[in-house]
Amino acid sequence: MSVLESRWHGRGGMGTVTSTELLARAAINQGKYSQSFPSFGPERRGAPVQAFLRISDQPIRIRTNVYEPDVVVIVDPLLMKTQNLTVGLKPDSKILVNTSKSFEEMKEKYPNWQIGVVNAKKIALETIKVPITNTALMGAFAKLTGAVDMYFIEEQLKERFGARASANIEAARRAAEELIIG
Repeated sequence: MSVLESRWHGRGGMGTVTSTELLARAAINQGKYSQSFPSFGPERRGAPVQAFLRISDQPIRIRTNVYEPDVVVIVDPLLMKTQNLTVGLKPDSKILVNTSKSFEEMKEKYPNWQIGVVNAKKIALETIKVPITNTALMGAFAKLTGAVDMYFIEEQLKERFGARASANIEAARRAAEELIIG
């Protein structure tokens, strides 16, 4: 694999930055090279935030934001109304969307790219009992990209969440199972 670059769009407090950090650690524990870092304006809950993640089998030398992502992850679907989240996408890029809308609606909105659609909010409410979708989206990201094995993601969730890990692991597994790709 060359460098897989992803850009995540969410809001402060949604776990967007945490997701990329945990995925980077999972990739490293899997024997890959990885980096993650956030980009945001005013540091406050609810403000738009971007997080970047790179995963590679070779050392990663670049140290800039991700301008031409292979994958865009839409953590907060409301951002689709106010921002152009497809900036820099290449013809073979993928979009992972957390939404309650149908796959067909999302494919119509983003016809030029492969998309993955999952209702991560519903999954989070049913598993971890709060509408924080980041761990569910980690599982969906793993399935969509194949960049990180679920085993290593689960190990990171155990380390990060301790006693609450089982519900987060269930969320990640369910999102991977329920992800619709096309």
